[in-house]
Amino acid sequence: MDIIDADSHLYEPRDCWSDRIDPASRSDAVAIEDDELGYAWITWRGERIHLAEVQHPGRIAELGEQRNRQRAGEPAEARYDELLPAAYTDPSARVGWLDEHGLDGSVLFPNHGLLWEGTLNADVPALTANLTAYNRWATEVAQEGAGRLFPVAHLTLRDRDWVIDELKRLGDAGIKMAMVAPSPVDDVPLHDASLDPVWAAFAEHDVAVTFHVGAHRRPLDPVWYRDDTDPVNSLLDTVLLWVAPAAALTDLIVYGVLERHPSLRIAVIELTAHWVPQWLLMLDGGMGFFNALMGRPPVELPHAYSDYFRRQVRVGALAYEQPARLISDVGDDTFMFGSDWPHAEGIADPLGTYEAANPGIAGRAREQLYGGNVRWLLGLPS
Repeated sequence: MDIIDADSHLYEPRDCWSDRIDPASRSDAVAIEDDELGYAWITWRGERIHLAEVQHPGRIAELGEQRNRQRAGEPAEARYDELLPAAYTDPSARVGWLDEHGLDGSVLFPNHGLLWEGTLNADVPALTANLTAYNRWATEVAQEGAGRLFPVAHLTLRDRDWVIDELKRLGDAGIKMAMVAPSPVDDVPLHDASLDPVWAAFAEHDVAVTFHVGAHRRPLDPVWYRDDTDPVNSLLDTVLLWVAPAAALTDLIVYGVLERHPSLRIAVIELTAHWVPQWLLMLDGGMGFFNALMGRPPVELPHAYSDYFRRQVRVGALAYEQPARLISDVGDDTFMFGSDWPHAEGIADPLGTYEAANPGIAGRAREQLYGGNVRWLLGLPS
């Protein structure tokens, strides 16, 4: 049985965007720049977006202490580049790290790329130029990963022509997953007819739609976020991580996108999994009530709403979420093991810690949790 971590991150090099962006857009490249106190920042056009932090699994309080030092105007204890272990950024070193930790493969999400999308949304051409640059680097990582590293591309749906062209390029390059925001696109829902060619392109080029934590449009009324200070890890969304993907999946299923595109694969990763059984109950039950009350469903579908989810969606389960219980409620073919390595909220020993927290998962349930379901997402042989 191959064991594949469905949720980890690779740090982008400082030159990720500047060296790979189209020359005409070089002045718009995202950068990592140091300030006068030695702190590294993700910047765009000279604007500081977020600290570029070197995180370590299980050491969240340490990260908070570093942020307090920066807020207090105290110098950084060490420079960014001095703190980066090779396995954080170098594909060959990451493959060696997989060997040391008993893993056969790893899905790799952006690291700093989780932080800047919201800022660049103000300029769609600059946004797509930087996403293209990142995706070029992701393709390089896949080529260097000896078939064991599976980088996730990063896309926006705001430029329909660009994303369709980019999906073809990604498909040709063998990239099998691409992260998009689980939110409306310029005030139209994900099921809007203008996006149907995009979902068709995901299916045609065999790339899985992937929802993940990121600097996306927030799912609740802006007033709730009034006193938040972090553009990504907002207080409310930290507690309610599941709201955005639950809304997105409801929209895609109820309005027939998954019916129209039965080969479309969808991943929900690092947005928790505990909500899935209750949401499936409400998806079928709530829609049964709604359809009866309205006299007809929004779209006539031949299958139960939850059947589309089970057929086409896979969800990453964090170690503390008791995946054995989730599997017993939903079935073997939904949940995936993931460590979030090397983030501070992640686990340092991905397989060992996850297994210790979840003993007794055996047989097909274990095979699917630790590798089978993510292999399905990646289009790999079962």
